[in-house]
Amino acid sequence: MSDVFFTEMDIPMPKYNLDIHGVSHGAMTGRMLEGVEKIILKENPDWVLIYGDTNSTLAGALAAAKLHVKVAHVEAGLRSFNMKMPEEINRIVADRLSTILLCPTQTAVSNLGKEGYGQFQSKIIMTGDVMLDAARFYEKQASNMGKIAKYIKYTRFALATIHRAENTDDIGRLKEIALALNELHKTIPVVLPLHPRTSKKLSDLGVKLDVHLLEPVGYFDMISFLSSCEIVLTDSGGLQKEAYFFEKPCVTFRDETEWVELVEVGANKIVGANKTAILAAANSYLQSKPNFSQNLYGNGEAAKKIIEALLNYK
Repeated sequence: MSDVFFTEMDIPMPKYNLDIHGVSHGAMTGRMLEGVEKIILKENPDWVLIYGDTNSTLAGALAAAKLHVKVAHVEAGLRSFNMKMPEEINRIVADRLSTILLCPTQTAVSNLGKEGYGQFQSKIIMTGDVMLDAARFYEKQASNMGKIAKYIKYTRFALATIHRAENTDDIGRLKEIALALNELHKTIPVVLPLHPRTSKKLSDLGVKLDVHLLEPVGYFDMISFLSSCEIVLTDSGGLQKEAYFFEKPCVTFRDETEWVELVEVGANKIVGANKTAILAAANSYLQSKPNFSQNLYGNGEAAKKIIEALLNYK
């Protein structure tokens, strides 16, 4: 699925692709650790820059730390406080192994302070969010290239995504979300670009989605959908923020979020996988939009601040 992003966004293809997928967390992380270690030994970098909370984030941090190469973690300090989430484990370990902690929000900075990072040999820097940089940079290009009319004819619609394992691997949660989306579709069309893994799970578990289903779309098309929709319903971490960037209320199919500031300002409602709660939150937002005036994620210059932090580190 990643190829479309490199092509559309005019990003150079990576020099290395470990091509590791379809295995357990342990196997995936182990293979990534081995692969990244070989690349570090070959390239001898000054820094290893890791992003987010994936298994590759963890593998990059571990490989670099073991080889005594400095680690800089973009999106440091995020916490859901749910240790059952593999992402939470990944981000905590990655933070502890990092030399520079590049935080997207003040909440992230505060989380690290509470965990005692002021006593560690690491530097905490508030940069803002690089996803805001990307959204602003590509927004104009997306308006020219992302043509939602080729997918849908609705003038008013809700945008939904489902991919997180806590929902797709639990038939009870998946059914509740599907029932809620099916019901909401009767009020406002629900457009759902379906992740391949989610599609397979729905088929395997016999769960029916009676909404407007699409194949996965590229970044520009997703930006166009975000710009045009009325409301976002998702379990994605990134999409919660992007909804805010485009001033769209968000209903999140999770029991907690790392982006607590969105909940605090009323732009995001955390509803778990409960049909009644999902519908109540969605209908509330359709009747009354929240305020999007607060600057939660910086000024769109996070990447510049990250580069400066790396160049000026002493």
